[in-house]
Amino acid sequence: MSNPKKIIIRDQLAEIYPDVYTRESLAALDFMTPFNKEIKALMGKRLERRYRRAQAGERIGFLKDDDFIGGTSIRVSDARAGNFEGGVVPADLQRQWIQGTGPGAKPGAAVESSIRNVAYALLSGADGWMFDGEDALGQTGSMSLDNQRNLKLAIHLDPLFLKVAEQVAAQMNTWSQAFFGEPKIKDWRSQLAFTTKIFRARGLHLDDRHIREVDGSSFAASIADLTLYVTNNHRKLRESGASIVLYLPKIQTAEEAALWNRMITALEGYLELDEGTVKVYVLVEQLEATYQLMEIRAALGKHFVGYNTGRWDYINSVSDAMAWDPDFVNPNIESVGMTYGYMRNYEDRVRRAVNTPDRNGNFALWQGGMEPNIPVGSEEGVASSMEKAVSGAQREQREGASGKWVAHWKMVHIVRPVWEQVGEPNQMGRSFPPLTYTQVDADGLILLEPAPRTIRGARNLISVAVQYGNAFGQGMQAAALKPSDFFGNEDVLYLMEDMATGEIRLSILWEWVHKQAKLTEDDPETDLKAGTVFSLELFYQLLAEEYAKLLDAGDKDVHNASKTTTLPIAREIAEVYVASPQKIPWFIDLLNINLNNLDLPLAKQRIRFYLDTLRSKHERVTENLDFQV
Repeated sequence: MSNPKKIIIRDQLAEIYPDVYTRESLAALDFMTPFNKEIKALMGKRLERRYRRAQAGERIGFLKDDDFIGGTSIRVSDARAGNFEGGVVPADLQRQWIQGTGPGAKPGAAVESSIRNVAYALLSGADGWMFDGEDALGQTGSMSLDNQRNLKLAIHLDPLFLKVAEQVAAQMNTWSQAFFGEPKIKDWRSQLAFTTKIFRARGLHLDDRHIREVDGSSFAASIADLTLYVTNNHRKLRESGASIVLYLPKIQTAEEAALWNRMITALEGYLELDEGTVKVYVLVEQLEATYQLMEIRAALGKHFVGYNTGRWDYINSVSDAMAWDPDFVNPNIESVGMTYGYMRNYEDRVRRAVNTPDRNGNFALWQGGMEPNIPVGSEEGVASSMEKAVSGAQREQREGASGKWVAHWKMVHIVRPVWEQVGEPNQMGRSFPPLTYTQVDADGLILLEPAPRTIRGARNLISVAVQYGNAFGQGMQAAALKPSDFFGNEDVLYLMEDMATGEIRLSILWEWVHKQAKLTEDDPETDLKAGTVFSLELFYQLLAEEYAKLLDAGDKDVHNASKTTTLPIAREIAEVYVASPQKIPWFIDLLNINLNNLDLPLAKQRIRFYLDTLRSKHERVTENLDFQV
């Protein structure tokens, strides 16, 4: 194995994962390392922009027509007019009616058990599967490397993976026979080739836990994920006729998209691939990105194939961007669906952006949002939830989406028929009004509409947020959760929740506390009346009550071992996040600095260090505090 000259890998992981840190991938990481400083500089600009807007009470706006997109020679007006060379959608992405999402690894599991996640995904019948390296992938231990290893084993059809896939296929057919009345997998070997493999790299805002530069600088997780996945798998994917496809998360500006484009182009050149070989979807999950959709398309050029409208992250970004505005207060999270005020306008801009042709007449894909339901519960509960899931998919199909996401393999054959019955592979090129850039458009992207704000809603926010933090600490960044008051009620289904769903719950609670939000309804349980201000004291009271319920819960819902380890830390993080006068940029920051830590006093010390750094230097702490050079 070659020794990289520009990076250091911690704790002999290069020797433990020689199939991930191969000679070729280590050399590629060295080659890509100069981008690390560019990413850090751009993330500094992002945080400074956020701070300046909060201080000045400044709303996000559209770019000026005659400006150039940062990091490019493309004029904003040209991007908006489609005067750029965009990506061509390859054959295996032309039909993506259903994409599943989830990680390709399990926390603390041996390879043969861990790789079952990949087998379920590739046997699910989904048109594509986004194997997550970000919001749904646990980061305890070396899970990010387990994820890379498992994907490589599956893509290369390793005998161990084939053995596991055969076993998993039989188990999936047992379930589908009982649920649908027929086995869905006819030939498991051929089924493995049906699903397009897609990888979501971590965003520019996160650091890798295992790599540093030789000078001790933390190392961007986006470089690690991009480089390892593409370098280790590009040959096998192309030999099998499959595309190399990525999802890019948390992009806020076209300048950030341009940096991604330069990184991908540089890696393609290093690996002697034609520019545009790697295809990317962009998750539109940041408010600022919605003001720059055509600019982001143009900045990604030949690589770009589509947008996805993910609900939870986007709601959080709107809440965060408007944290300075005392009049912007969200209602209960259950009220903020895709047809609600600012969400409706966001979705409309995305579908108009993908159906604006580039200079060669190429359109792009719109992949709809996430269906978090899992068909496990009472017969009545499952029937009701599945009806809602199908209805939501039908709405998105009518609006112009070429497909949507599901969070569990059991949902694929429930939702996919919505597009299957229509029969068209996609809706690219469907006619919508062209995008406009007026004040009315800008206002629509932060449009609030009347909706309930209740104690019941607050309890749901608190309970799921704390449970999510607890799951994260145990290595499960995607977890089936529901509010504690519904534990044991099989009519209320568990939902697959990831990082974004925990974060938006705390963001809304922060809004309610710091903007003195008023309840809209009487609450018979607490005797609080409509018009009562949601104070910090009320939050503390409800947090204590909801935490007590979690301590009393059975092991099925709250693992007993977590009640003296990760659960108290999750409560501390939730309390600090909501109480902090300065809104913390990312919930994941507080969780990340406490990964693999089970000691509450140490957690409190690290949280104080984070807050002190944010207040004094306007900087985030994103490095692995347990890995020092």
